[in-house]
Amino acid sequence: MFADDTELIQRIALALIRRKERMGVAESCTGGLIGAACTSLSGSSQWFERGVVSYSDQSKTELLGVPPALIALHGSVSEAVAGHMARGLLAHAPLDWALAVTGIAGPTGGSEGKPVGTVWLALAHDGRLVRCWQERFDGDRHAVRLATVRVGLQALCDAVED
Repeated sequence: MFADDTELIQRIALALIRRKERMGVAESCTGGLIGAACTSLSGSSQWFERGVVSYSDQSKTELLGVPPALIALHGSVSEAVAGHMARGLLAHAPLDWALAVTGIAGPTGGSEGKPVGTVWLALAHDGRLVRCWQERFDGDRHAVRLATVRVGLQALCDAVED
């Protein structure tokens, strides 16, 4: 899996090192795959600070400060929660960049309004939300998770190389 992402991760690493910045991830549906991809590169401790796997709603609240009322109102797979996850990670860690993902990888858990493959991603920098967007990925659980990793890493790469 990570071999396909090596060039992308190297680009992220070079850009962050050049900028003297550090990043972290707040992951739900990917369960740590983005952090694992980043740390597969030797020397990643120079630019990768931490990853938080906040799979449950309770962990989103405890670790990232997502208000329970926000989750109750919008659901854990939502723009509001993804954005708060990214900003919450920045608030709780010595980071410059935070990438957050929350979604429904399947095969269960989908609904008419939020089908399997629905993923919200958020990117925050210097305390503010830079981008928050929704993706819909096809395929099985593995495919949805891998697509989320790649799209998230590409968005981060585009932002840090800008």
